[in-house]
Amino acid sequence: MESLAQDLATMVRTPLHDEHVAEMRKIGRVTHFDKGQDVVKAGDQIDSFHYVIDGAVAAIDPRTGGQYGTGHLGPTQFYGEISFLTGGTAMLGARCLEPSEILTLDRGDMLDLMSRIPEMSDIIITVFAARRRRLLESGDASLTLIGAEEDRTIRQIAAFAARNRIPFRSLTLGEHEAEAVAHSCNIGAAKPAVIFGKTLVVDDPTPSKIARILGLDLAVHADTVFDVLIVGGGPAGVAAGVYAGAEGLRALVVEDLTIGGQAGTSSRIENYMGFPTGISGADLVWRGEVQALKFGTQFAVPRRVRALERRSDGVFCATLDDGVEVCARAVIVATGVQYRRLDIPRLEDFEGVGIYYAATDVEARYCRNTDAVVVGGGNSAGQAAMYLSRTAGHVHVLVRGESLAASMSDYLVSRLEADPAITIHYQTQIAELHGDKHLEQVTVSNSGDGTRQTIDARAAFIMVGAAPNTAWLSGLVSLDDKGFVLTGPAVEKDSPYETSHPGIFAVGDVRAGSVKRVASAVGEGSVAISKVWDFVRSGD
Repeated sequence: MESLAQDLATMVRTPLHDEHVAEMRKIGRVTHFDKGQDVVKAGDQIDSFHYVIDGAVAAIDPRTGGQYGTGHLGPTQFYGEISFLTGGTAMLGARCLEPSEILTLDRGDMLDLMSRIPEMSDIIITVFAARRRRLLESGDASLTLIGAEEDRTIRQIAAFAARNRIPFRSLTLGEHEAEAVAHSCNIGAAKPAVIFGKTLVVDDPTPSKIARILGLDLAVHADTVFDVLIVGGGPAGVAAGVYAGAEGLRALVVEDLTIGGQAGTSSRIENYMGFPTGISGADLVWRGEVQALKFGTQFAVPRRVRALERRSDGVFCATLDDGVEVCARAVIVATGVQYRRLDIPRLEDFEGVGIYYAATDVEARYCRNTDAVVVGGGNSAGQAAMYLSRTAGHVHVLVRGESLAASMSDYLVSRLEADPAITIHYQTQIAELHGDKHLEQVTVSNSGDGTRQTIDARAAFIMVGAAPNTAWLSGLVSLDDKGFVLTGPAVEKDSPYETSHPGIFAVGDVRAGSVKRVASAVGEGSVAISKVWDFVRSGD
């Protein structure tokens, strides 16, 4: 299966061309560093690009203060990570192992140079992405989570980090390393905690706080007017961000949880063109995010839009969950849908500690060697069942109807039926949930014969329904009776993505009549930008 980037081993010695370095020298400055001097410290905002002319530079592990790995960067190599594109914070430090001469460029100047020399940009971004992949696969990270197996909040942060491709390590309460980390941070005995670097303990941790530490949420200001505000970071929103940036539009993508949206929770997508061995939804959309960042599109995560209004001068202003306003000349609605919360007693008690709405690496670890229940008859449910069958003792798929033929791709149905680790229960749904601190058992009922069965399960995955996220639109556009956004002929517009309100466009699953597939969402987000461009330029 495809991963999010190339293997670092194949990219580590990829040099920039001589002509690239010559252009960098025109706008950069040469700095001399002593042995042992820090070039970058973990946690610092990334505001510069560093190219090694002479000497040796090593990555520094913020947890130990020592060298990360066994290798180092020498002449013709450059230091940095993918967060350079966003202006986020450094996850690793950099220190000179010997007297070194380094060419340093301000981030803005370097990004401008990269935009003018795409070959140079390709080399840099590919290496940066490969370095992120290495961090994710190595299990080494500046972010440490303790107690995710017991604490709901820590699990939420683990899910946020995993789906946004933020490297982290997870320690179990009671293990020696967790005790050692707790001692070094002066928090006493090991307890659920989030730690950045060696000693920064995050009080009352939330995904928003983690995003601020890592520089992901951006300090957006009311005095900035973007060309287009894209609300939603799923395939449609990210594709719109790619094409908006490529067309020279100043774009901001706002996502309330994780880049990838509902598609990002899919463990394996096999029918997306160009990935014959499949790719996870999170990896696919992460690639799109990096592509959009390359073209200058900005992202703010996790930031939720609460309301939208249009000022007298025609500019749209969105109010975010913290009261900050973000303004733009046009808006793309790409908020997709969310799985429906089932009407089951005690559902809220187990959300995050047994009840999940995604099946990724994070959730799969909690049902290892126990049975898992998947509720739903769509492709997402089928992909989840296939993925979970690798770790769970057995997977029970609950389908309300009598067949999967109309709701799931044939290749998935065939695989589910052939897998001995999966049982499909038709005309069946959850009746009761049981457990104390976490989910322990699930009682299911069959509407056909009235029988009931109790399954020992630590995890149940709800993947049914499609409730659109449109309440924040504040009545500005016309919706159908289910809350989906009406577009095109339904509101007497020529473009299939125009809404009833000029300047507001809708793409992806949130649009009434859309095809609920990743490929179609990407296509809609891409095509809609041409109409956004026309609208924005007509107002200049």
